[in-house]
Amino acid sequence: MRYKAVIFDMDGTILNTIDDLGGALNYAMKETGHRHNFTIEEVKTFFGSGVAVAIQRALSAEAGMGEEDLLKIGTPEEKDFPVVTTEERDRVQKVFRAYYVDHCHIKTGPYKGIVELIERLREKGIKCAVVSNKQDNAVQELVKDMFPHSFDFHLGERAGIRRKPAPDMIDQCLKVLNVKSEECVYVGDSEVDIETGNNSNMDVIAVGWGFRKVPYLRSLGDFPIAMNAEELYNDIIM
Repeated sequence: MRYKAVIFDMDGTILNTIDDLGGALNYAMKETGHRHNFTIEEVKTFFGSGVAVAIQRALSAEAGMGEEDLLKIGTPEEKDFPVVTTEERDRVQKVFRAYYVDHCHIKTGPYKGIVELIERLREKGIKCAVVSNKQDNAVQELVKDMFPHSFDFHLGERAGIRRKPAPDMIDQCLKVLNVKSEECVYVGDSEVDIETGNNSNMDVIAVGWGFRKVPYLRSLGDFPIAMNAEELYNDIIM
């Protein structure tokens, strides 16, 4: 067997969460007096590095920042954009977090073939887990609703543990699963996921149906990009 465990990202990888994320974002922005008509494509650009970064990106987009610089927010390449204050970001974030956890499964559902994929992996004795930058209470809620009994471990963003792409969340997962990094593969849909896998010294597989476009993913390095669940299964098994 090539791998003993697979760790999945959540948003854009196993669950299509974008409509509920967009709804919650526009709600929080409206409630705090900001632009609140962001499109799905714009919202895809915002998410991937946790709620705080998503809100920072939304506020920066409102102020006129372009997509290339938006994606640098939350990374070492982030550009200073003093129009957006930490206080305002946190004010919007508080509204978003409270609203989203109660509205995170209205339009959200697994991508085609994902439930069956996880079942097939588990039948082969491969452990499965979720490690996401999504707020942890929403991760727990969505796993319970959408994937009961599917995962051996699931973790979202929590205080006291560094979010992806730092390896801390992955390290905790590997300890619980009792597998080594070289025995595991990380599956995700964004630059954060690729960097997370690299920082955790494990193989990476990207998916082409998520929040980032395939040409952009290809520019990030040499790794498999699965375009459907069957391709992903083969990339994991073979």
